[in-house]
Order: sequence, then C-alpha cells, then structure tokens
Amino acid sequence: MSAIAGIGTDLVKMDRIDRAWQRHPERFPAKILGAEELQVFKRRAARDRARGVRYLATRFAAKEAFSKAVGLGMRMPMWWTRMQTLNAPGGRPQVVLSSPLAEWYEMRFGAAHVSLTDESEYGAAYVVVETLKGLE
Repeated sequence: MSAIAGIGTDLVKMDRIDRAWQRHPERFPAKILGAEELQVFKRRAARDRARGVRYLATRFAAKEAFSKAVGLGMRMPMWWTRMQTLNAPGGRPQVVLSSPLAEWYEMRFGAAHVSLTDESEYGAAYVVVETLKGLE
C-alpha cells in the first residue's frame, strides 16, 4: 500500500489567465505549456477561444498544484514546461514530466495523480503524490 507524500491544490480565475493570454498571445502559452500541451491548446483555442482559456487555466493550476505537492514551488528543477497534464487514452488526466524534473522526481516520489475542473469563472487542480515504493 502506498502512502501520500504530498498534496497540492490551486484555484485560478479564468479572466486572469485570459488577460495574460491577450497581453502575450504567443509568449504566455509557450511559457506555461509543454510541447504536447501546446499542441492541444492551439487546436482547442482555434475552435473556441473560451475552450483555449479553460485549457490554459487548468494546466496552469495543475502545475501550481504539482509544485506544491512536491514541495518545490516554481524553482529548479521545477519549471512550467517540465510538468505536463496530458490525457490518457480513456481521457483521464495524467502527469508527464521531462528532464531534469523527471529524474529529480523519480528519486523521491512514486505515482502522481491529478484532477482538473473548470467552471465559467474558475479553473482548479488537485494533485496527490505518493511515496516512493519501499519508503512508505
């Protein structure tokens, strides 16, 4: 049985994310989203701006929640683009990490679980990080 090593949550206002995106239409999404997230974001935003804002806001919240769960905040090796929330084939969101965050994380933690939600005014994320097997 795994134990919980950390929990993080974040709540973000949609209009805050939308304003940042309006001020920096290329730079803001590229700073926040990883490569695969950016592809999904561009497709969604092209169909409907509101869907783009919701996607950007929930991914922003997921990164904040993850950084809290692992105890780093936004400092090395944590960085916005190194933690992605991508959908598994069935649609469940999953955490995908890249270097050097991935290696740092694998030495300290087990599985990471993420849940996202959004409403017209807010986007939110909740992350639970398990202990590394054998260190329970």
